[in-house]
Amino acid sequence: MRLVVNEQPQRENFVNATPTPTESLNTIDTPFLAVDKTRFQANISRMRAYLQPFKVRLRPHLKTVKSVPAAELVMASKQDPATVSTLKEAEAFAEAGYTDLLYAVGISPQKLPRVLALQRTGVNISILLDSREQAEMVIAFCRENDANIPVYIEVDCDGHRAGLPADDPELVAIGRLLHEADVEVRGVMSHSGGAYDCDTPEQLATAAEQERRAAVAAAQALRNAGVACPEVSVGSTPAALSYTHLEGVTEVRAGVYTFFDLVMAGIGVCKLNDIALSVVTTVTGHNKAKGWLFVDAGWSALSRDRGTAEQKVDQLYGVVCDEQGRVIDGLLVSAVNQEHGVLSMREGGSMREGCREALPELPIGTRLRILPNHACATAGQFLHYHVLDGANQLLAIWPRIQGW
Repeated sequence: MRLVVNEQPQRENFVNATPTPTESLNTIDTPFLAVDKTRFQANISRMRAYLQPFKVRLRPHLKTVKSVPAAELVMASKQDPATVSTLKEAEAFAEAGYTDLLYAVGISPQKLPRVLALQRTGVNISILLDSREQAEMVIAFCRENDANIPVYIEVDCDGHRAGLPADDPELVAIGRLLHEADVEVRGVMSHSGGAYDCDTPEQLATAAEQERRAAVAAAQALRNAGVACPEVSVGSTPAALSYTHLEGVTEVRAGVYTFFDLVMAGIGVCKLNDIALSVVTTVTGHNKAKGWLFVDAGWSALSRDRGTAEQKVDQLYGVVCDEQGRVIDGLLVSAVNQEHGVLSMREGGSMREGCREALPELPIGTRLRILPNHACATAGQFLHYHVLDGANQLLAIWPRIQGW
């Protein structure tokens, strides 16, 4: 019996769907998004164990999973802190009972009424800004609505994205402006984008320490100016698994560690067999003269993300595995159309010795799994996850939160 799931992305559907015990990988139409639950839980445990000696809070970034049932495994409790990247996520997680949320995208005026609505339901929600213009906007909104929305000031630790350098006088000026208007400056927040350019433990440790120093210095500058700054929030998955110490830091944020992906493997913070997310696809044809296989997963399933293109090993559009999740050595998704994926052998051989030069025998109808370059981008192509055990039995379906 086929499991039927309502695919309309409405909030009332953010529940765990229980499959029939006989449902298996081969009875579900492809392409679909699969989660290896064993790997998923191992990845979550690994991050918790790595950070535990540092005595800091983990504030998982739920933008990767975007799923209430998935978050129940990621989060130790609904009272623990979490990070979100859309207010739709914040609303869905708040409705599910999560009470401590950081909306970690620069705030705009149109978003503030939704933030306030969440706060007035009892959610401890904080927002992010890095400019005087944003600060003035928040101050005006809070005055007009008799509110106090806590603020994190974003710190630029490596020039990779938004934020203010720790030694920029504007950072302190913004902090004073908020403080004098009785708007709570909850802390500073940085994102170690530079860690994504690393591929050795030494480089990663250097990038992680650079971020820690910048965030701590920014917090101290605010405190020296008489602005309370209780929280110092740092993170990205590569940095979070590379800190050597976290003096002065109160919390670490990370998200893609839950699934991992090929970019993370290229950086060196995971192995291919740690990747818990894959797209299950079916072989639909062959072109033996050109050395191509065709599958029914194109860019509408895999995304167009080419995050490994600048790494030492370019994985093109994804690494191909058999239906059990075992890597087929040298076989990649080399091109994508909207609903077609083209598989071919890696030019010049495999990542390992012993690569077969000829295409493997994969008859039409064979099920395969594709490991994604960027887990967040690939997951965003689907409405739900199919959660599988090691025997390819379907354990659950987790709907994903859609929209902004």
